[in-house]
Amino acid sequence: MDKTQPHPLFKLATELGPLLVFFAANARYHLFVATGAFMVAIVAAMAASYVVTRHVPLMALVTGVVVLVFGTLTLVLHDETFIKVKPTIIYGLFALVLGGGLLFGRSFIAVLFDQVFNLTPQGWRILTMRWALFFLGMAILNEVIWRTQSTDFWVGFKAFGVIPLTMVFAIIQMPLVKRFHLEPVSLQASDAAEGDISKGAQ
Repeated sequence: MDKTQPHPLFKLATELGPLLVFFAANARYHLFVATGAFMVAIVAAMAASYVVTRHVPLMALVTGVVVLVFGTLTLVLHDETFIKVKPTIIYGLFALVLGGGLLFGRSFIAVLFDQVFNLTPQGWRILTMRWALFFLGMAILNEVIWRTQSTDFWVGFKAFGVIPLTMVFAIIQMPLVKRFHLEPVSLQASDAAEGDISKGAQ
């Protein structure tokens, strides 16, 4: 079944919505209530994504599973450490998958992000390496923040710092994407055919 491409605002809402719920619940109540609300919001976002697009991106699916596991540990053991270390686990896992894939000559960035880019092999390798390093940096940053700052500061960073940082980094990669962009084979064939017709008409 073909995947329906969602509107960018819908995609942003499913990604940012659970974080805003997490922030609001923590501000109104406390971290444990926020954790429960976050888990519900994550499941709702994945369900909405599937209903609208008949597909759940791999990255969202992995994130959702880790949130549910570590959120449950947080609530059952009443220990906020689990939910705070959750981003470190997710970012570290993504960095490991991307970096490990490169060691075996595979670029998993397209699968991870559900991308529609069509790049040259060199372009995929460079883009994959950059994202692997970004995720590694985010894992380290999360560790530094939750270990040295207050819970409220950490929640605020998670809600209003992670998404902007990720978006800025993604935008910075656009020149690379344009540089190594590869036209689809069908389009290349069409251009070639048009060129042959033009030559024949001369």
